[in-house]
Amino acid sequence: MNIIKKNAVSLTVFFISLALSIFIFLKVFPAEKDLMVTLDIPDKQTDSLFFVAIGDSLTEGVGDSTESGGFVPLLEDMLAEEAKLNVVESANHGKSGDRSDQVFSRIKKSKDIQEDLAKADFITLTVGGNDLMKIIKSDLFSDINFETFKKPKENYQKNLEKLLALIREYNKTAPIYQLGVYNPFYLSFNQITEMQEIVDLWNLTAEESIKSFDDVFFVPINDNIYSGMNTTNENSENGVNNLLSDADNFHPNNLGYQIIANEFKSKLMTTTKLWLEE
Repeated sequence: MNIIKKNAVSLTVFFISLALSIFIFLKVFPAEKDLMVTLDIPDKQTDSLFFVAIGDSLTEGVGDSTESGGFVPLLEDMLAEEAKLNVVESANHGKSGDRSDQVFSRIKKSKDIQEDLAKADFITLTVGGNDLMKIIKSDLFSDINFETFKKPKENYQKNLEKLLALIREYNKTAPIYQLGVYNPFYLSFNQITEMQEIVDLWNLTAEESIKSFDDVFFVPINDNIYSGMNTTNENSENGVNNLLSDADNFHPNNLGYQIIANEFKSKLMTTTKLWLEE
């Protein structure tokens, strides 16, 4: 009887472990099956690629314990394998703390950035999080509501449209992929119930802003990161997001950056004729 019970427990543990492994795999690589259906392969493709990553700390790679540049080198490797390219190179122009207006100013002042943009096959953009944080910090998390964000939202939309127009001055054809923002406080400050609605509003503003530009794509990320990788209720109980860096519980950790790279790749691989064609 003891042997039967022992075997039953072992089988239970095995199946729980198997289910957990499948869950984690699907969370980190959620779109692989869909990509095989929607892949947009050009008739003739290039064998080398150069892209520009520009934006804030998410482009710089803050929180990446390897200090190799966050999602950027991951995306290089993934595209080389997926598109079977001989060479994939990138220029990382991320700067921690930059708001949309500050990214604009850097492009205006830097000939290196301008030259890199001009020869890019595609461009990734991470922006908006610091614009949002500036307002949150000014309120010190007190009385956060939609009214607080009305005017800043309008300013952000204007700044983002100016930024995209400036990028288009240096490269009129390369597709631009803009990453959305995520809510890093969902678990640690869950009493701020309007925070997620405000993040959703910020992302909606970005989606509206890009509509007046050709070949600019929004890459949503909040749903993949804001609540962590919930394999148990542990995240909610301890208020820790296991996709964020232990150093600040704000920026992505290595796994968080892998998820970001996956989302960029998913969007890129459904629009390959815009950047992969010879």
